[in-house]
Amino acid sequence: MGAMAGRAVDSRVRMVAGQGKCIVMTGIQGSGHSLKGLKRLARVFAAGTTLLLAGCMVPSDGPLTHEVISAGADGGSRATSRAKIVFDVIDIDQRVANAVKDHGRPGLAKTFGFGGASGTPVIGVGDALQVTIFEAGPDGLFSTTDHKSTMIPVVVQPDGHGQIPYVGSVRFAGMTIDSARATIVDALKAKAVEPDVIVALASNASRTVSVLGDVRSASVVPLGLNPEHLTDVLAHAGGPVKPPYDTYVTLKRGGRSASVLLQSVIDNPKDDIIIKPDDQLYVSYDPQTFSALGQTKRSGKIPFEAADLSLVEAAALAGGGNVATADPKGYFVFRYEYENVYRAVVGDARFRDLIARGMAPDSEGRYPIVYRLDLAATQSYIVAQSFPVRNKDVVYLARHIATDLSKFLNIVSNTSSVAWNATRILDR
Repeated sequence: MGAMAGRAVDSRVRMVAGQGKCIVMTGIQGSGHSLKGLKRLARVFAAGTTLLLAGCMVPSDGPLTHEVISAGADGGSRATSRAKIVFDVIDIDQRVANAVKDHGRPGLAKTFGFGGASGTPVIGVGDALQVTIFEAGPDGLFSTTDHKSTMIPVVVQPDGHGQIPYVGSVRFAGMTIDSARATIVDALKAKAVEPDVIVALASNASRTVSVLGDVRSASVVPLGLNPEHLTDVLAHAGGPVKPPYDTYVTLKRGGRSASVLLQSVIDNPKDDIIIKPDDQLYVSYDPQTFSALGQTKRSGKIPFEAADLSLVEAAALAGGGNVATADPKGYFVFRYEYENVYRAVVGDARFRDLIARGMAPDSEGRYPIVYRLDLAATQSYIVAQSFPVRNKDVVYLARHIATDLSKFLNIVSNTSSVAWNATRILDR
């Protein structure tokens, strides 16, 4: 008993509440025993204390996870139902790359149709007309010896009518230019000498399009008598301020809206649709970017700064991979794809199967998918040149499985080194 009392070691470890610090208090009491026994016990204690301090005496730049959770109203986090996101992981080959490239984001033509001629334009409220009336005789209602005609300005009123002398109120709203001319001629045949009429549109207030956002001259653009395309209307507003590959155009029409990259309108003439009266165009500057994460040398949000970007180019912008830690077989692209692209990649049967398993679209009707590129395969560097990176993609280079083992061994090695140094000090 005396021997045990002589080797009694009193050690206490106390956490200082709310400060994330540790205080280790030790005391060694003994008498009549060899210093060698105490040193042996001290070595064991030093190793244990070192491991303990490694976990609690770490500089802090904020609260720990458990401290944040325990600070909640119920002293912990509330468990909510977590819906599993269903998606497919697809290996990138040439077929997949071609399918993704050929079936991109649905354009304006898919939503609104190309348009085509929407019928002959008609006169509307607020339009300014120039009505010129000719007479054959020198002394008529609208002619003199010197002038055989009279020009009458007419503005179509809110009720759709306009006034013509000796004719009275004419309902112009809804008429074509030709029908307005015929109506006036018929009304003057019994009053004027062989009358003839020319009706011209001086200014257009009823057939307009509003163009807002990042254009040089945001305005209400009047539409001409001939059909005008999207790019025509943007040109009337001075054109976009930023490059077309970083500019999106949103068209609102009749309760529907769709957005498209302006560059795709330039590349695909089918999306340069015909604009209709009362359409609204909003032009926005939104640089195309992707996020590089994982074992890439450059992490963060990286801009395209180009009309399009291939996966090889994205990998180069991210600085390549960290040779010491990256897994070349795990180069992933996370994104949401539109249904037409998804079906082209996985097939209709597989797509229906994923839907049955609970795969759900996001707010834009796109479905989650992950593409994998094996950089250990030579042909991958050829295929990746034709695989397009989309705006807001997440490019992730996974770490190699051996990296975790290496980290663990480093921790054990460093901790053992500290303990060994401590025991050496006590041996002196």
